[in-house]
Amino acid sequence: MAFDRYRRVLALPGVRALLLVGMIARIPLTGTGMTLTLHVVNDQKLGFLQAGLVGTASMAGAAIGSPLVGRFVDRRGLRPVMAVTTIVQLCLWCAAPAMPYAVLLPGALIGGLFSQPVFGTIRQCVAAMVPAENHQTGFALDSMGVELSYMVGPALAVASVTAFGSTATMYGVVAGLAGSGVALYLLNPPTRSAEEDAGHERAVPRRQWLRPGLLALLCLVSGLTFVLTTTELSVVAMLKADGATAWTGLVLALWCAFSLVGGFVYGGLSRGLSPVVLAGGLAVLTAPVGLVGGGWGWLCLALVPAGLLCAPALSSTVDAVNRRVPAAARGEAMGLHGTSLTIGGALAGPLAGGLLDAHGPAWAFAVSGAVGVALALLAALVRGADPAAVLAPAGTSMAAVSDISKAASGLGAAAGADIAAGPDAATPLPASAGE
Repeated sequence: MAFDRYRRVLALPGVRALLLVGMIARIPLTGTGMTLTLHVVNDQKLGFLQAGLVGTASMAGAAIGSPLVGRFVDRRGLRPVMAVTTIVQLCLWCAAPAMPYAVLLPGALIGGLFSQPVFGTIRQCVAAMVPAENHQTGFALDSMGVELSYMVGPALAVASVTAFGSTATMYGVVAGLAGSGVALYLLNPPTRSAEEDAGHERAVPRRQWLRPGLLALLCLVSGLTFVLTTTELSVVAMLKADGATAWTGLVLALWCAFSLVGGFVYGGLSRGLSPVVLAGGLAVLTAPVGLVGGGWGWLCLALVPAGLLCAPALSSTVDAVNRRVPAAARGEAMGLHGTSLTIGGALAGPLAGGLLDAHGPAWAFAVSGAVGVALALLAALVRGADPAAVLAPAGTSMAAVSDISKAASGLGAAAGADIAAGPDAATPLPASAGE
């Protein structure tokens, strides 16, 4: 029963508090982009191009900083990283209302570099606090929390700027980011399980876990967010072309609701599905959406099949990344996962915008779906040819690691079995595996 799986996960010590704090802490983070955009356009009286450049600078900083910050979490623990990143965010956002555009642009880059590692850390802690057999449910809960945060954050930013102005909203963002940092600092959830801590892990070279199979999976993650971001932009364009712009908020909210339903169902299944299957299926179901006519109601119905796969596809990629890396490198790996999400969204903006301007929403949906399917096929091929990384227990000599790797190379044909059978079929990494 689905409810039994959720009940078991939520009954674990500290999990409820972690998920609740994680969902609330993400709200100010999801509203920062919209706040900056409206500040540049409304208060600084500049165009959307300049506002877009600020957003691009912030995303570029986050893409670079996410794995670096995650690596510091692996090495130094969560509290020092939260303290430093929260102080940087406080300084930047308190000064942002008075910054001229020439200063705001590099400031956004620095803010992205020192972004609080809320997204990756919550996933890292879920992996540590929830037993491996329940990771599917735990990551599904996290994915649903992310969905709720994105439903609230940007909308709250728009409402606040409209009612109080962008300066007051920026100070509100400061309060939210400070509260998030303090809450996570005080909660200090474990980033490794008790068994992983007891294993006295030592570092495993990055080359042993950052392998072609994982890189292909990260490309799949970028493709997934490319499809989702293009879908959002194309929905806006379709409704504008039909003279139904007033229904945009409702259509996007229902799309998010479909994702929540899909995530809930997926988290309650006894066996997961491969991220290749879920992301590829989402891309296939997205491609024909632009052919739908008849108004916003039919568009909502057309979004149901792909919408139901959004949260399951995202949570399955988190689970798959977690299974392919050692516990001591989990923070860096989740940072790379976050970077992949950012890259996909960043590329979708200009590419989808160009398609929408030149050919209309139908082509934007079709091309994004084709890109998603192509990356899913690439991930399937590469992961099938690349055996899972061999991670030796602490104390194993490099010569022994080499012998184990040679023995594992004969299993390459079987390594793609997790693609068809889903993440639950993958062999879990040893608890003593190092970074």
